[in-house]
Amino acid sequence: MGKETLNKINKPRAIRRLVIWYKRNSAVTSIVDTAASSAVTAGNVAGNVVSSAGSVVSTASNVASNVAGNVVSSAESVVNTASSVVSSASSLAKNTLQPLVFDPLKRLQNSDNTFDKEKDSQSNRIWIAVDGMGGDYAPGPILEGCLEAISRFPINIKFVGKIEKVKNAAENIGLSELLEKEIEKDRIELIDSGDPIGMNEEATAVRKRKNASINVAMDLVKKNKAQAVYSAGNSGAMMASAIFRVGRLKGIDRPAIGALFPTRDQTRPVLVLDVGANTDCKPSYLHQFALLGNIYAKDVLQVKKPRIGLLNIGEEECKGNDLSLKTFELLSSEKNFNFAGNCEGRDVLSGSFDVVVCDGFTGNILLKFLESVGGVLLDILRSELPRGRRGKVGSAFLKSNLLRIKKRLDHAEHGGALLLGVNGICVIGHGSSKSLSVVSALRLAHSAVNHNVMENLNQLQKLQVLKS
Repeated sequence: MGKETLNKINKPRAIRRLVIWYKRNSAVTSIVDTAASSAVTAGNVAGNVVSSAGSVVSTASNVASNVAGNVVSSAESVVNTASSVVSSASSLAKNTLQPLVFDPLKRLQNSDNTFDKEKDSQSNRIWIAVDGMGGDYAPGPILEGCLEAISRFPINIKFVGKIEKVKNAAENIGLSELLEKEIEKDRIELIDSGDPIGMNEEATAVRKRKNASINVAMDLVKKNKAQAVYSAGNSGAMMASAIFRVGRLKGIDRPAIGALFPTRDQTRPVLVLDVGANTDCKPSYLHQFALLGNIYAKDVLQVKKPRIGLLNIGEEECKGNDLSLKTFELLSSEKNFNFAGNCEGRDVLSGSFDVVVCDGFTGNILLKFLESVGGVLLDILRSELPRGRRGKVGSAFLKSNLLRIKKRLDHAEHGGALLLGVNGICVIGHGSSKSLSVVSALRLAHSAVNHNVMENLNQLQKLQVLKS
């Protein structure tokens, strides 16, 4: 075999080795991008070194095979040194700049995530009831998320489900020992129940199956044995169970599901409601949604004067259908919140509004559309990357960044949505929720309890508009 043939064989091998190394160390490139200003110097150094390493590899492909192997090995050592420099720089910026892509409440809840474990005691922890059987992947990922949340936040969990199935799931994912330890510490309690309400079942099934996991979890809130409830199961069943068991707030005709959408400002999401609880609405319902959203934004999102918007096809007050026109009139005359006017579809994610109200039919379409954006955007960016070896190396660098963009736009990564208008704190999770989403949803539930959302929501019944 000739020298020229050896060069052709070794050249792609060297490139593949470098690309594989980049992929395995994608976390390093992610931290570089995230560190921004704090790690900019180290990032530049790393870029220059990696670029030099690529040149060395290219040169190595033109010499004999034994020499090429040695040069490529040296190049990898240089890149490893560069990654160490970057890691040191990133530690300085990690706490303030690393994005928590699965949690839209990062700004508010940084304090929740750093509670003093030395002062932590059972008296300071709140109990949250979790429907452990609800969701596409339950109970394993739900349990995993609960155990993680217990270690991060001052909460305890009443995990509702079929105990034998829960323990088998814990064993399958290697969490049996941790589960037993948390049970001994009285930080998690397993509560037996029947099967969950299936995703394809009617919401009214909660009336017939009293032992369903969501009913058992909701009863814990009703009996004050838990201060909030979380479920990633059938959202309609959860809403029905909440209405039948804990009841609606006085003066509220229809509860609404409020979901947090990302905006240009990563630290300031927008609350959109309703996103699916009420497909047919009256102007008075949307008026009530605005009142509920205003309280939520003040208490949980810590916005002093939330800007309320009405989702419509134009900014002008004369635009829209009959529902929009009548609702605009109601919201404009309301003195208990700051109505900022109509919100067009393009303005929902702009950050111009803190709360956007709409009927559940429109809101659910908006929610499902947003869920698809992350994946589509990632596919488009991938297709636009250059071909060949440069494209492959570039893809290795960009992969973690593209995934962060996808997660930031993916509503499933944001944990859960609050069911507003019922007499208890209820967090509805996405059906496909896994452990990180569960952690985020439980953090949301903790924040709602911690900021006295229910106390302020109950004050709404004093408003004259809700008395009439």
